[in-house]
Amino acid sequence: MLGFGLGTTPLGCLMAAHDSEKIMDTQKLIATLEAAPGIIIGLIREVAPQNLKRRPAPNKWSAHEHACHISIGQDVFLLRLELMLSDPLPQIKPMELSPEEEAGSLLSVDLDEALGQYMRERALVVKRLKELSAEDWQRTAEHEAFSHYTVYIMFRDLLLHEMLHAYRIEELVLKKDWE
Repeated sequence: MLGFGLGTTPLGCLMAAHDSEKIMDTQKLIATLEAAPGIIIGLIREVAPQNLKRRPAPNKWSAHEHACHISIGQDVFLLRLELMLSDPLPQIKPMELSPEEEAGSLLSVDLDEALGQYMRERALVVKRLKELSAEDWQRTAEHEAFSHYTVYIMFRDLLLHEMLHAYRIEELVLKKDWE
């Protein structure tokens, strides 16, 4: 009787295609993370100088605050990554804004310094992600806020979080009526 490996069956081919898609997904994610600072910095440079630190409402952030918020925290994700790669049962806590950030402390941050830091630290993140194996991307952690959490989900979440803030910046760039 001839034995066929799973790779020669339609299911095996489908599984192999899924595995190669995952590899491509990580490559796409890395490339998008690498490109994000260029998009976000270009967007923040479109904000009229008189509106850069202007809040659209008392409890809503300015474009400056959104950009500065994005620029901090890259090191947290690198630390989480190393924890997930080294600890068999890593525990991840959600990141939360400090009361100072909510009150407007980001308004006093130097925007150019923050954006420079963002670019430097993102380059380190991208470099590290390019070193990961396919197995590394699937490493898991227990996250207090999420039902499941992998290295891939963590960095996809980072990107989506940044894009949410980028969207808020764009809303402020395009805002017609300032009260």
